[in-house]
Amino acid sequence: MTTATSGPVGVGLIGAGTISAEYLRNLTSFPDIAVLAIGDLFPEAASARAEEFGIPTWGTPEDVLAHPGVEIVVNLTIPTAHFEVSRQIVEAGKHVWTEKPITTDPADAATLLALAEREGVRVGGAPDTVLGAGIQTALRTLREGGIGETASALTLFQSPGPEDWHPNPAFLFQEGAGPLYDIAPYYVTTLVLALGPVRSVSAAGSRAREQRTIGSGPKAGEVFDVTVPTQVAALLRFESGQNATSLLSFDSPHKRAGCVEVYGTEATLAFPDPNVFDGPSQRTAYRADTAEEIPAAGATTGRGLGVLEMARSIRAGVPHRAQGAIAAHVLDVMVAIETAIANGETVAVDSTFTPVEPMPADFDPFATTV
Repeated sequence: MTTATSGPVGVGLIGAGTISAEYLRNLTSFPDIAVLAIGDLFPEAASARAEEFGIPTWGTPEDVLAHPGVEIVVNLTIPTAHFEVSRQIVEAGKHVWTEKPITTDPADAATLLALAEREGVRVGGAPDTVLGAGIQTALRTLREGGIGETASALTLFQSPGPEDWHPNPAFLFQEGAGPLYDIAPYYVTTLVLALGPVRSVSAAGSRAREQRTIGSGPKAGEVFDVTVPTQVAALLRFESGQNATSLLSFDSPHKRAGCVEVYGTEATLAFPDPNVFDGPSQRTAYRADTAEEIPAAGATTGRGLGVLEMARSIRAGVPHRAQGAIAAHVLDVMVAIETAIANGETVAVDSTFTPVEPMPADFDPFATTV
């Protein structure tokens, strides 16, 4: 593809559903981004978003792919369509940013990355919450030796499940979802950014109930089947020799979210919630009774931050941080956890990635830099 060397990076979106509004609120506010087109299988949905956010071109996905000024296409389609849509974007000679997961199958992710390399384009992938000030400040603290030598980590997410408040929750308790695929991307991505690639996993899973009842909305009172583990306990072993324990549960009456703790030889660092863009970290020195708060420093804008960082990296000719290889590795880890639960064995993770440096604290989304 021919990429401009200066000026705002042209961006198009495929998918005009609910999440597109949050992306567009941010992307249209960044001076280094020019949102040029939006497309959807239902062009009327794209038209409504175009009118809402002042996007000059709208129509079908093909209209976005054909737009000569679009350099990055943001793939906001449903997960089962991610591979096919991203493949079309790459074959059109455009960079792709995709919502999580990068694909639903590791083989498709590998195919997509290989195709992008051949075509000379980039793949970036959500979640970009991990690029926010909260997680990035914690990562900088680790890189600066703030806890000594890193030894291990723990993550916890516990809730009674979303069926009480979600009006149509059945899909969250079936194949391709559950706490593993719905919640783990935030926690696993944070862990691999902190500790590096995962080498192998062991895991156990269970479900407290075979059926659940919808608690709100027009379907309240309807009963649906639970077909996946609703509690997942995983042990991750990293290429570095470190390990992490991760618990993800829709079975706990006690709610606890956002727990990511990294243990070092000199201190423990408690990260902020990886599902948000902001929040302080807490550092507790060895044998200390109280924690020191480390305020977050950096960007807290919300979804679309990863697209912006990718756009600036394209202009600068440097690697972007939310790389497709990382998203593919996270998918491999989740599939390995699922396999370990099913087979009762340790499962190797074959993929890897080149670790990336944290974002600088002075990264300003609203500055003009290109």
